[in-house]
Amino acid sequence: MTILGVDLRIAAAVWRRNAMLYRRTWKMNILPNFFEPVLYLVGMGIGLGSYMRSDMEGPAYVAFIAPGLMAAAAMNGGTFETTYNVFIKLHFQRLYDAYLSTPAMIQDIVFGEIMWAVTRATIYGVAFLCVLLAMTLFGYPIITSPAAILLPILIAVTGLAFALIGALFTSMIENIDWYSYFYTLFLTPLFLFSGIFFPTSTFPHGDTIAWFTPLYHAVRASRGLAQGPLGPEHLVSVAWLLAASALLLAVVPGLMRRKLVS
Repeated sequence: MTILGVDLRIAAAVWRRNAMLYRRTWKMNILPNFFEPVLYLVGMGIGLGSYMRSDMEGPAYVAFIAPGLMAAAAMNGGTFETTYNVFIKLHFQRLYDAYLSTPAMIQDIVFGEIMWAVTRATIYGVAFLCVLLAMTLFGYPIITSPAAILLPILIAVTGLAFALIGALFTSMIENIDWYSYFYTLFLTPLFLFSGIFFPTSTFPHGDTIAWFTPLYHAVRASRGLAQGPLGPEHLVSVAWLLAASALLLAVVPGLMRRKLVS
């Protein structure tokens, strides 16, 4: 079955290979990506949040940062899979060369890899969502809106956007050391200044600048679905993520093809 030039059977085979390998190593891989946002939630939300005045307007600090950290968990899952892992397959294992000796086309391979990255991001994000639900049951008002049932879909959309961003960067570099710039100069500023820990309006023109960044929209939509009330701005954020994903999905296979040919 082919959709938009992608053979879904071949893409599914790429996905299955990654899933089979992940079954052997998931205990080692899931711990750092899952516990990093959990540690931020406990240290910043509960620890630092305990020093904030109880008469402040709005939700408790732990409830404020929790939806954003869930979006960050999806971001981490999506980007790591399409950065280091794809680079190793390209340059060290030469796995894509083996794929291309079969009837597989580069767009089939890329789509399979992206779908696996989305799966991995969803695993991390939903696992973190389960933590937030448990905390809500124990008295922390984090998940308070019925619309939270849609959060797994938003997690998958966030994972898709960041998986494609990671694949875009991977398609343009030749040295694995370049990832230090990607994580330090791109993902870390996103993590700090996209509204997870404080409103972006704190900085001059902060909302305007943040509007052009993907994590800002993932955080805003996550907070709206988790705690409400939903508004047009949350739909705009989801549409922004989907539009960015569609644009990247049209560009990344061509760049990856050029990289393999060169």
